[in-house]
Amino acid sequence: MKVGDKVRITESIIVYHHPEHRSQAFDLKGSEGEVIAIVTEWHGRPVSANLPVYVQFTKKFKAHLREDELEVVS
Repeated sequence: MKVGDKVRITESIIVYHHPEHRSQAFDLKGSEGEVIAIVTEWHGRPVSANLPVYVQFTKKFKAHLREDELEVVS
């Protein structure tokens, strides 16, 4: 998985920060987006992020996820 890949969520993931469903439980399963970053360092220092894949779904909604929650869409 690399920056620019189109991905789909394969697991049931509940978020409360989706802009169209503010403060309500929203399941991301089946949502598609684009990988915009893989978090490996912060301010020049290496980090071991728990949720290293940063995905943008819409103009207003982005989320950090794990690689095992995603599949690459061709």
